Amino acid sequence: MAAFPARDREAFDAHWEKILADDSVTTKTVLFDGRVAGNIMSFEQAGHPLVGYWIGKDYWGRGIATRALSDFLGHVGARPLYARVARHNVASIRVLQKCGFTVSDEAMPSDDEVEEVILEFGTP
Repeated sequence: MAAFPARDREAFDAHWEKILADDSVTTKTVLFDGRVAGNIMSFEQAGHPLVGYWIGKDYWGRGIATRALSDFLGHVGARPLYARVARHNVASIRVLQKCGFTVSDEAMPSDDEVEEVILEFGTP
């Protein structure tokens, strides 16, 4: 949903090891026709519960992210729940909106960061 630089395999594996070891993070694998299509997770950042997902490019445009996020929202009780998305990622913003998220703020870039849209789901 955001614009993250690619990691080499060692850094990627270390990052996922850290995520999976954190009991406060909820992670799910996204499957499509019995194959791994991506992942979805909820985590806390700066005191706010966030949701994030990644869907492999081969699976884009099939409604997989929308179905996965819709299902995942039933597993995560934190409300409000936030998502930060690169402004240029119109498809991901649309997925979030289809699932009931609304734009609540914009995060302006500093230095080389990407401009983001912040979306919110649910009420406190």
